[in-house]
Amino acid sequence: MSEHEDAVELRGALLGLRRATGLPVVFGGLLHDGRDDREGPRSRDHRDLRDGRDPRGGRDRSDGRDVVRIAELDGAVTPALRGLSVSAGSGLGGKCLALSRPCAVTDYASARHITHEYDGAVSAEGLRSVIAVPVVVGRRVRGVLYGALRDALPIGERVFDAAVAAAREVEQALAVREEVRRLAAEREEMRLAYGELRELVPKVTDPELRERLRAVCGRFETTPATGGGEGGRRPGVLLTPRETDVLAAVGSGATNAAVARRLGLRPETVKGYLRSAMRKLGAHTRLEAVVAARRAGALP
Repeated sequence: MSEHEDAVELRGALLGLRRATGLPVVFGGLLHDGRDDREGPRSRDHRDLRDGRDPRGGRDRSDGRDVVRIAELDGAVTPALRGLSVSAGSGLGGKCLALSRPCAVTDYASARHITHEYDGAVSAEGLRSVIAVPVVVGRRVRGVLYGALRDALPIGERVFDAAVAAAREVEQALAVREEVRRLAAEREEMRLAYGELRELVPKVTDPELRERLRAVCGRFETTPATGGGEGGRRPGVLLTPRETDVLAAVGSGATNAAVARRLGLRPETVKGYLRSAMRKLGAHTRLEAVVAARRAGALP
């Protein structure tokens, strides 16, 4: 999941929250590792926040605490909140981040149970009643969604439920993309293991053991989880064992010279096997050949 995709999900959830509740202002951000930032909590920008000055561009290292950066806003009339770094335990969002549960105040400036590092930005936008809801994926807070009124009115149950539902939408999208990335990483590990097995096969002198290893490689090639296709090999694509060996090594990112060293072949021989495989697969480049072989179920 790229940061752009995350931002799109966050923006969509905030727009939905505003439409569902009529809240005049909604905003939010996802988690950033505050330890990557260089300016500390006593930086000029942080002092500006306490003094009520414009916090744009401020960065808060927060002594290694988690930091949510406000990146998406809808309904705001000033730039005061954009780019604001909210650290765990600080302000309403920081309390939500630290406790991993929704938090709300009826009048932000006078609220007793939050700290007030961000009063300047909140006051500049004219916000009074605010709710903050965490985005939690895998038991870890990944972001915070806010909804706010410019009047000191209690947050009703309908608004609370809608805010929680919006956070759940973002959670589900992030969880799905994380699972996709995890599966992709596992698939790549399987492909690397397959390539190593293919390299070992021709080096085994025992015929029976060599055939058993080839059989194991064949199971990789027809396993859907490794990209071998739901229906196994595609008819008409018949690669020789050596062509498969070469393509498997190429698929791991190896150059022709590296493939030759791994397989104990001459570079010219590797090129010959590669050309033959490309012809059978209707491919014009090494990459196209690997992709076509995977689609055909000839490679995992």
